[in-house]
Amino acid sequence: MVASTRFLYLALVVMGATWGVTPVLVKIAVTAGHQPFGMIVWTSAISVVLSGVVTWGRGRKLPLSLAHLKLYLGVSLLGAVIPNMLNFTAAVHLPAGIMSILIALVPMFAMPLALVMGFEKPSVIRFIGALCGAVAIVLIVGPDTGLPDPSKAIFVLVALGASFCYGAEGNFLTWFGARKLDPVQILFGASLVGFLIAVPSAFLTGQSINPLAPWGAPEFAIAGAAVISWGTYATYIWMIGKAGPVFSSQVAYLVTGWGVVWSMLLLGERYSIWVWMAFALMLVGISLVRPRDSRA
Repeated sequence: MVASTRFLYLALVVMGATWGVTPVLVKIAVTAGHQPFGMIVWTSAISVVLSGVVTWGRGRKLPLSLAHLKLYLGVSLLGAVIPNMLNFTAAVHLPAGIMSILIALVPMFAMPLALVMGFEKPSVIRFIGALCGAVAIVLIVGPDTGLPDPSKAIFVLVALGASFCYGAEGNFLTWFGARKLDPVQILFGASLVGFLIAVPSAFLTGQSINPLAPWGAPEFAIAGAAVISWGTYATYIWMIGKAGPVFSSQVAYLVTGWGVVWSMLLLGERYSIWVWMAFALMLVGISLVRPRDSRA
């Protein structure tokens, strides 16, 4: 039992460390000039292949009824196409560490949306958690505080749009239901829809990335981010089955923390005291907002 518990904690740390490196990889790709829709094509294509292999390897199919297509479209738009477009746009202008801190706002957006939709009951503690997240944003974007260039504050709002979409995605799934599909099947369908949306968008906007051209660090960064995101998502689903959602939700702390650490180690980023205060407030906010029991 002790060994099993230690393994779960080790898996949690490894998952946080790998997931946390994705903002750094995205930063490498966008700094080289790659643009959102081209990157979405690559990430969607890789997710389609990986999800398809797992789905068909387990002897399952991808249902294509109208209800299922609506599910795939909703998850694709809220969980991939729109937030990726916003994240990749913001990553050009913001440090990767700041992006890691902002992504921690997902549960703080999810909670008020759940209240409005009737999925959650009002809670003073969780309200205080959301307030911590709001104060953290002020510390980052306020004059002479967290950003190396205050003129880039508008892109914090762009990145927050991505966190809002992820929060809305969870509530959409609660409202619409999984339609008897497992998470990998949903990811398969959503990635396929995202690919079909991103390909023409990339061509029309001139953002295509030729996969047959010689690969350098930016191209490997895009592919690496896609594979890591898919792998850690699958691991997260496995961990929920083994240890429950409350234990698994602690990965949010580690993803944010490791994102900051990797940004410092690999990109040489350094942050003001205001960013560290925002980071601490964000962790407190996650602690207060996250579900309190396994039924959440």
